Amino acid sequence: MRLGYLLTLAAKSAWNRRGTLCLVAFSIALSAALLLGVERVRAQVKESFVQTISGTDLVVGARGGDIQLILYAVFHLGSATNNMNYASAKAIGAKDEVSWTIPISLGDSHKGYPVVATSADFFERYRFRGDRNLSFARGEPFDDLFDTVIGAEAAKRLKYEIGDKIVLSHGESQTKLAQHDDKPFRVAGVLAPTGTALDRSLYISLEAMEAIHIDWQGGAPIQGFKVSAEQARKFNLEPKTITALLVGLKKRSGVFAQQREINGWKDEPIVGVMPGVAMDKIWRMSAAMENALLFVSAMVTITGLAGLIAAILAGLNERRRELAVLRSAGARPLDIVALLSFEAVLLTLSGLVFGVAALGAALAIFAPILADSYGIALYLSLPSAREWTLIGAIAIAGFCAGLLPAIKAYRLSLTDGLSAS
Repeated sequence: MRLGYLLTLAAKSAWNRRGTLCLVAFSIALSAALLLGVERVRAQVKESFVQTISGTDLVVGARGGDIQLILYAVFHLGSATNNMNYASAKAIGAKDEVSWTIPISLGDSHKGYPVVATSADFFERYRFRGDRNLSFARGEPFDDLFDTVIGAEAAKRLKYEIGDKIVLSHGESQTKLAQHDDKPFRVAGVLAPTGTALDRSLYISLEAMEAIHIDWQGGAPIQGFKVSAEQARKFNLEPKTITALLVGLKKRSGVFAQQREINGWKDEPIVGVMPGVAMDKIWRMSAAMENALLFVSAMVTITGLAGLIAAILAGLNERRRELAVLRSAGARPLDIVALLSFEAVLLTLSGLVFGVAALGAALAIFAPILADSYGIALYLSLPSAREWTLIGAIAIAGFCAGLLPAIKAYRLSLTDGLSAS
């Protein structure tokens, strides 16, 4: 029998049993959507994580662990065990091989969101997701000493608008025991969403960080010494230390030489870390959880394919007369095998099509919610190479799943006749 005829016959046979088989296809669709969804979330969350910072060749800080340095300098998580001298930062920035630097100081917070002190170059030089630069949803960069710029998620959660007055907290806790309430800040700008840790931070100038701590010592206000916001403007507010320094080189080929020079810095013990290498290490730490999610999704997919086998096997006894008629019409036993295998493949492909469509619909509906509520940036796109591999693997598994009932039908077709019941 011709291949085209067998395919047509398989489709018509499946259509006659569409009630039961639609449930099987629905099960495969859900399984495929889950497996592909986990892969999509894994890949795009990793992309968002790894591309939180781009174009920065080195992150420099006090000597310590490279992962810890990246966590607090890039993701603003945790705190530095020690600071580096601002004089060293300026010396590094003055090197002929260095194109630009962005100083970073941490330590304060606002309602649980970290406060990042930096320079105006941060908004011009910082890159993420390849070569994307920061943009403002509204407002502008800080201009006055007590101006602040707020990340998109923080601004939305706290419902801040341009011109609102806010008070920063000393330290990184959410308690109100230590407030810089004598030096309030004005919201000057709100960054456009980036889908990275930048959305969950507030930004002030390095000089502002010095100003709010000018009458503090050892993490507490100096008793009997009070400097107002206006008086603070008259002081020399250049910082003595910073938390970290982001460095961009004129030629990326020189990154290893510069890293060695910084690691051997004579004035103080500092370290230079390549952010891409460190973030790959961080991501590999979550590999076990990532693989566990894929394993669970694969098991769900296998369960869906097991339902396919069960549905075809359950219908074999009812179809023995149909198969016997086909044999009497000239169908060979191998044609019977091909017929049932094609039915399994058609069901699997139908499930895959609906599964991919369901995943696309789910992303369209829930991606904005995930971005707003959890800062997880997902987006619609064509299947990646890895996703196509998974789709192909499911299709092949569906074909293999159809072989078991097909082989049984082959054996029955050798013994059954028109009188089979």
